[in-house]
Amino acid sequence: MTAMPLRLVLADDHALFRQGLKTMLRRRPEVAVVADVERLADVDRVVDQTPCDVLLLDLQMERNALADIERLAKTVRVVVVTASEHPSNALAALQAGASAVVFKRFAIETLIDALRAVRDGYVWLPPSIQSEVRTKVFTKTGDALSRREREIVRLVALGLRNHEIAERLAIGEATVKTHLNKVFQKLAIRDRVDVARYAIRVGLIGVDESLT
Repeated sequence: MTAMPLRLVLADDHALFRQGLKTMLRRRPEVAVVADVERLADVDRVVDQTPCDVLLLDLQMERNALADIERLAKTVRVVVVTASEHPSNALAALQAGASAVVFKRFAIETLIDALRAVRDGYVWLPPSIQSEVRTKVFTKTGDALSRREREIVRLVALGLRNHEIAERLAIGEATVKTHLNKVFQKLAIRDRVDVARYAIRVGLIGVDESLT
C-alpha cells in the first residue's frame, strides 16, 4: 500500500527560492505542497486553515523566526531551512521546537531525507554539525528530561522495545512513543543507539548493561 504524501506548507520570503523549491517538490510523489507563503504574518493563518504535516520555514525571513518556531511547533512539525551553517543557529532552532534543520545549499534529496525522518518522528540535522550540536545539547539539556523520560531512556538503552516499555511502566505504547519523541527532540538525537550512548554518558546505565 502506497503511503500518503507528506502535506507541506512552504514559507520563504525569497520568491525565486520558494518557487523553485515548490516546483522541485511537486515532482516528488512523497510530498504534496499544499500552500506557500512569503510573509511570517501569514504563516499562522495558513497552517491553521490548511491541513498539513510539516511547515518548511526559512529561519531568516523579514526577521529571525525563532519565536515563531516556538509557537508553531505546538501545532505542526517545523523543518527549518537556512543559509547560515553555524551550529549555534541549528541549536537555537532545535531548542525552539524545530524537528530538523536543513542548509539551503543542500540537494533536494537531502531535504527529502530530512522530511522522511521528521515524518517518522525523528530529529534531523546536517551531518557536518551533528557532533557539535549533540555535544552542546547533552551539556545544556542533560537535566531537562523528566523523571518518566529518564525511565524510558534507561529501558530503551537496555534493549526494550516500545511495547515492552509500556508493559513495564503500565502505560500505553502511544504514551511511550510520545515521551521518546520528546527525548529525541530535547537531545537532538534520532535513533535508539544514540539513546543508549546518552544513557551511558550521563550514568543512567553502565556500559556493560546496554544491550544495544
